[in-house]
Amino acid sequence: MAEVRLICKLRMALAGTAAAMCMAAAAEKPALAPTEVGVGWEKGWVQEWKRDVPGLVVADSSEKLGDGLVKTVRRWTWTGKTPLEKVTLSVRLRVPGATADLKPFMPGILMYGNPSNKGRKDGRVPVYAGEPGEFAIFEDHRLPMPFALLEDARSGDFVAIHTLPSPLRGAVRADLWWSIGVEAAEGGADIVMLSGPIGYNRHRSVTKARQGGWMEYDNAYIALQPGQVVEKTFWIQTGRATKDAFGFEQAMDVSLDLFKPYYADHYETFEKIVDVKRKYALTRWIENGSACGFNMYEYCGKMMDVYGTRFTRREIVLGWCGCGTTCGYALPVLDDDPENRKKAQRALDFISDTFGPTVRPDGLFNVCYNMDNGKVGGGDPVSCGQALYCVVKAIRFAEKTKGALDPAKWRAFAEKALDATAAAILKADWPQPRSTNVGFLSAPLVVGAELFGKPEYIAAAKKLADVFERRYFGYDGVYWGGTLDARCEDKEGAMAAFQGYVALLRHAIKTKDAAAERKYARLARHAMNMMLTYTMVWDASYPPGRLSDHAFKSTGWTVVSAQNQHLDAFGVLSTPDIWWMGEYLRDDRFKKLASVMYRACFQLTDASGSLGEQIQHTNFGQYGDTKDIYKLRGGYAENWTVFWLTAHFLNAAAEFREMGVKP
Repeated sequence: MAEVRLICKLRMALAGTAAAMCMAAAAEKPALAPTEVGVGWEKGWVQEWKRDVPGLVVADSSEKLGDGLVKTVRRWTWTGKTPLEKVTLSVRLRVPGATADLKPFMPGILMYGNPSNKGRKDGRVPVYAGEPGEFAIFEDHRLPMPFALLEDARSGDFVAIHTLPSPLRGAVRADLWWSIGVEAAEGGADIVMLSGPIGYNRHRSVTKARQGGWMEYDNAYIALQPGQVVEKTFWIQTGRATKDAFGFEQAMDVSLDLFKPYYADHYETFEKIVDVKRKYALTRWIENGSACGFNMYEYCGKMMDVYGTRFTRREIVLGWCGCGTTCGYALPVLDDDPENRKKAQRALDFISDTFGPTVRPDGLFNVCYNMDNGKVGGGDPVSCGQALYCVVKAIRFAEKTKGALDPAKWRAFAEKALDATAAAILKADWPQPRSTNVGFLSAPLVVGAELFGKPEYIAAAKKLADVFERRYFGYDGVYWGGTLDARCEDKEGAMAAFQGYVALLRHAIKTKDAAAERKYARLARHAMNMMLTYTMVWDASYPPGRLSDHAFKSTGWTVVSAQNQHLDAFGVLSTPDIWWMGEYLRDDRFKKLASVMYRACFQLTDASGSLGEQIQHTNFGQYGDTKDIYKLRGGYAENWTVFWLTAHFLNAAAEFREMGVKP
């Protein structure tokens, strides 16, 4: 198992020259550096750092909370009689060690330095390799779980600062918040918090503002008025990684316990969400002769403001944005209305008849059908995997209900695709994928094995799991590339692995395979924890705009990726598995978090049941005017209402219903 990799790294710290270096570093403990205050601003950064500024009183108040956690409130009081201009306040935690071994982890932004983009110098994806002069510092409203961590890949020792995100009074820039990040230093690295300045990839005073790059973010300083007090609350956590918990997992645990993101009564009930989304899904029903299903787009027959001609098309699309198979599974589980069950039957029959003949030798198939010209196209592991998972769940439900639905065509389609998928993966010369997008094929393989009695499906799913274990259970790689529009570390990459691991874990429990259960329980927990670090555990405040108009609460929403720094509702799809893991681990926090994630993401749904996406909780935008930093935070793409924004709610609701759970 790849757990051995971590154990070996820990043992390496006890041998040879490397051991001497690590032991020498360990003799120096992480500690807060003497307070420094930035004075002046020149060429896009602090002009000068001073230990002492006459009239500025700095004091710390600390409390030991146990288990390596210390709460600190740092207070700055300006006693001068005139304003103190162009000031930068700071907190700096010195972490000794070999700089290249100190791996940074900042949730949703910088996972162990984002190794898949190592060497990148532009602004598309933040990177950090611990080289001299490197830094990665971001606005603290960008962090879903607000902590920055440095973890020694050789010794396992780690230290994190958890922060209470907050905006600043006296800023020259509008909407200026504290920043947090990491910075390479001689003999180690620092975790830093600053009153505004940011930058990454060796560029100061820039922010990650677009999918492809950065924007200028200069003059990020404040002015202190006579008598003004500024406070910053933070928690310092120290510990050591073990084979059972990497440092980021232990920091995630503390973040959950600090912010307690479990209050679900802010939001609509599960029953209301299911009712609204089911009714809205039925408005997307389209048919043309025997062709029928659920339209990916909210068709209006004319061009729309935001995404142009997309809304003139009528297309049934499987997986990803279209989720054309979802209602074939979810509607029968959630709704015993005979007419709606007929639609589910017809939709999956049409999909099976249309896309079954397109299955290729690698198991992938076309995923898009144009209702107006009958053309088919596309095909990728994300869409095919998500589609097949819904099909096999629909078959399983149909066979339980005995007679309400006829899954014959669905079985033929799923078995054909899974036969080819398993055969391709099990070939000795199968090209191992770089991306985790193929992970979405794991769960349908496992469920398909149980339906069709084919052990080769399980073997293929285990082979995929082994690839991900070797690549991602460590410090040198992070779940990567599950989405279609981001080439980086991302939430959906972790979710793809998590979904497959959970399916294998359940299968191990059913077959009473204790060794497999231990293995997949650990891997599922690792992937889940990585995925959950993209989850907002606090409610950000917003400047005037659409989000503040709705009193939007960010807790429970998830950041997309290190490249796409906005929130979306995709995390809803994983909530049944998170709930199930809470049951399995006997940890009610995960059950409560799953409930909040499901219900919070219904916010912004309008009276018709429609919901947009790309929630701009930070200075990042994918559409509209992305040239002006002041137009970014607080908006969202209301018109981008592709079907997944409804389908994921129904898909998860159906799984909850089959589990006998009401989140």
